[in-house]
Amino acid sequence: MTQRVLILGGRGRIGSSVARDIAKHPQAQLTVTGRRALEKQQETSFKYLVLDLAETEKLREAISNADIVVHCAGPFHYRDTTVLQICIEQGVNYLDVSDHRSYTGKVLTLHEQAVEKGVSAVINTGIFPGISNSMVRQCVEQFDEPEKIHLSYVVAGSGGAGVTVMRTTFLGLQNPFEAWIDGKWETVKPYTKRETVGFPQPYGQNGVYWFDMPETFTLPKAFPTVKSVITKFGSVPDFYNHLTWIAANVFPVGWIQSRGGVEFLAQVSHKMTDVTDNFSGIGVAIRSEVTGIKDSQTKTYCSTLAHENTAVASGYGTGSIAQLLLEGKLKKPGVYPVEEALPTDLFEETMRSRGIEINQQWL
Repeated sequence: MTQRVLILGGRGRIGSSVARDIAKHPQAQLTVTGRRALEKQQETSFKYLVLDLAETEKLREAISNADIVVHCAGPFHYRDTTVLQICIEQGVNYLDVSDHRSYTGKVLTLHEQAVEKGVSAVINTGIFPGISNSMVRQCVEQFDEPEKIHLSYVVAGSGGAGVTVMRTTFLGLQNPFEAWIDGKWETVKPYTKRETVGFPQPYGQNGVYWFDMPETFTLPKAFPTVKSVITKFGSVPDFYNHLTWIAANVFPVGWIQSRGGVEFLAQVSHKMTDVTDNFSGIGVAIRSEVTGIKDSQTKTYCSTLAHENTAVASGYGTGSIAQLLLEGKLKKPGVYPVEEALPTDLFEETMRSRGIEINQQWL
């Protein structure tokens, strides 16, 4: 049976990747929104709706005509919970590609309301967070008692994404954040404590740094025996890491915390990656490493992934969960990060169908 899918912010690089993935499924009838009208000569296979999220009544009407809403209109640092609240009121299932701690914290407060209305709301569903979280779950399930999670990401150039993702990167540098280390919450400064991590080819050994991601607090909740969760991020080529380190540690705090400062850095970085993407590529690699007790011994299990286009991989992460909702294979009323909502067997099934290869091994 055909179901109506509304993709908010579907004209951006991430949103359009999500739309392309969902459009492959015959159950989906897509409506994509953006703040500006399409060019007349553009031909699309979906309905297009001009919509600003500030237009609450128009937003409410659009959601009322949907079965699933996919929120791709970042940066999520600036978003409130209006979209999810309306979805819950209307009994409409919800997905998002949120990647910011503040937004994740806000929508999780709506869990009980979603349960009461029977609404399945799955958050943080892109590539990281998203596929990365499910890779952690894959690893955790190998253990009798998982104890430590080390999750690292590296992105080449722009990752094939737009300036919004650049904004998100610099927004992640604004404030120290709380990380779960050795069984207690500790304050960590972003883009510090560089370490070299081994990723699949063509990335190999790359530098990564502490980075504020929703996983820093959703993973400890999902896997309560875990005593440490480390989330680190890096860029290719490596000089971007050094520039980001300077922005996080040298620039005046007031400047990096201002909207104007973030916008300036995002625009400059975007122009730079227009050049460097030609030789660095736009791919992504993830390494999930979990240490714990297995058969009364301390062991480490590792899961890795590499994809040539970060934006496309993000579309797979969100589109796969939309597919499971469309097919009725996933139904979990409440608000859940992807690692709590998505069983590993379904995760592996949808990744295989998209040609995503995840390598797993004991170290």
